[in-house]
Amino acid sequence: MSLPELPALGRRLCCAVITGWLLLSLAIPAGASIELRQADGSSLVIEQPAERIITLSPHLAELAFAAGAGDRLLATVEYSDYPESAARLPRIGDAFRFDLERILALRPDLVIAWGSGNPAAALARLEDLGLRVWRIEILSPDDIPRAISDMARSAGLGEPEAALRAKERLARLREGFSDRSAWSYFYQVSQQPLFTLNGSHLVSQGLALCGGRNVFAQEPVIAPQVSLESVLQADPDVLIAPTGAGFDNPLEHWRAWPVLTAVRQQNMLLLPADEISRATPRALNALLLACEQVGEMTMNKTKDSPS
Repeated sequence: MSLPELPALGRRLCCAVITGWLLLSLAIPAGASIELRQADGSSLVIEQPAERIITLSPHLAELAFAAGAGDRLLATVEYSDYPESAARLPRIGDAFRFDLERILALRPDLVIAWGSGNPAAALARLEDLGLRVWRIEILSPDDIPRAISDMARSAGLGEPEAALRAKERLARLREGFSDRSAWSYFYQVSQQPLFTLNGSHLVSQGLALCGGRNVFAQEPVIAPQVSLESVLQADPDVLIAPTGAGFDNPLEHWRAWPVLTAVRQQNMLLLPADEISRATPRALNALLLACEQVGEMTMNKTKDSPS
């Protein structure tokens, strides 16, 4: 019987088996060496798939679980709270100060580090002590599925479903909003002092996929401090800020400035802080949420002159 002749349920089961076999066939043999790209463009070669892994940032622990390698994690750092299994892992410090002796005692065969976030001297010390340190840096939305795939590969696993889903979200961001007119926004990281993001940040790159234009895109540092006057002068179409349950609305203070187009048109968007602030598939979810909500807003592109 040919595949098209199978009942619908049979076809789905057959396809699932075939897909699972293909993914399994992509797994790296236990004895094969694996080349991993470092954040600086160099390569780290491990002689066999990692079985004892430590991650040095909350987003790296989350990515490891997304890659299917969560059961290889021995420990991680504070604030690694997603998924729930990550929250139960032993802690070896936080992303900026970690216990070298505790790490050595756990005998990891791979330490996954945050290229720009972990102290460079501490990472070099781990290498001096004989540990394999793999530095990862996520600079763009496309780096998220790539990091998931690479983490799976480091553990000798096949292409994870989470990487495929992340690519689908990126495609939706690119294609689903291709007809969207450009809109400007101010992204408020904190109110006092007033910090924002520049155009090179992952969030800014993601919002650009659905027409978003960061009014402070040209700032030379990735998280610049700006003045209230500069925001008023930029007059963005939308105000955006991350927040969490139990916190006051971080954008409420802008209501004192009805001269702003975003305030006048009530285009103030709150995003889940845990999702949008970590370079993981959940950040892509938050970006999709932002793009969809901006599309629902009634935005008059003609700036009204203040009376």
